[in-house]
Amino acid sequence: MTPSTPADDAWIRSYQRLLPESQSLLASRRSVIPVAISRVNQFDAARLDVEMSAMLKEQLVKVFTLMKPGMLFQYEPELDAFLEFLIWRFSIWVDKPTPGNALMNLRYRDERGVVAQHLGKVRTGLEGPGLTSPQKIWYCVASVGGQYLFSRLQSFSAFRRWGDSEQRPLARRLWTLIQRIEGIYKAASFLNLLSFLYTGRYRNLIEKALKARLVYRSPHMNRSVSFEYMNRQLVWNEFSEMLLLLLPLLNSSAVKNILSPFAKDKSSSTKEDTVTCPICQVDPAIPFIALPCQHRYCYYCIRTRCASAASFRCLRCNEPVVAIQREGVSSGK
Repeated sequence: MTPSTPADDAWIRSYQRLLPESQSLLASRRSVIPVAISRVNQFDAARLDVEMSAMLKEQLVKVFTLMKPGMLFQYEPELDAFLEFLIWRFSIWVDKPTPGNALMNLRYRDERGVVAQHLGKVRTGLEGPGLTSPQKIWYCVASVGGQYLFSRLQSFSAFRRWGDSEQRPLARRLWTLIQRIEGIYKAASFLNLLSFLYTGRYRNLIEKALKARLVYRSPHMNRSVSFEYMNRQLVWNEFSEMLLLLLPLLNSSAVKNILSPFAKDKSSSTKEDTVTCPICQVDPAIPFIALPCQHRYCYYCIRTRCASAASFRCLRCNEPVVAIQREGVSSGK
């Protein structure tokens, strides 16, 4: 009995029937390439985005400098939301990185599509589709709209004084609810920060909820901002903040009096220095001398200084002035 000859297209039908099973088996055995993204780069990208928004806001505020002062203050949340929307519209919505992400060589990747992507050819582990349209819209709603609504709600509740005990019970309950929601959000953000420091994924809750992960745009391109520049900027920022904190606490005249003996020698003063008044730097019309150092002053200058300061010191020699005397008169003050 001779076996029957298979049809000409039998092998094609068999291939099409077994192809899905072979692909699923191959995908189950293929492991996802682990990718480590620098946490510093991700934090720097977020900071650069904030700085970019502040620069745009500063330029926009300059347009209204000639208008009524304080006019933009009541619309500041709307202004911030408008700038954040512009950044989102011309970066994330059109599949481009934000300014900070571009400088740090980063882009958003949809982690939900990574498994399907690994069915194809994988080389570096950075492959993966970008964000889908629903993800982009929800990102705008959460980051731009959510921040604007919460800012407006906080300012409105503070203006209406919902937190006062003598307010209506409903307003008091709403204020308590807002505080609890804010506390829960901060606690969740803190836990997400710990998770980010451990895994290197999802800087904030919005990225975690949308499964939008930051990965490198190109595996062979370095960040555009060097660490040397960043370190220098951090040092100068901290130094300027320290000066802004300490300078108002210092007495400039006292510091000047302390440093004046080291600035110049008493014997090196010229004839012009001894003739002119050290306060107004002109030749005294009514010359008076300080006792006991015998340096010349204008009467009104030294009289005003002695009246305003109980322990006035000579500006030339830093000696305490105990009395003043008119030049050429032997009697006392």
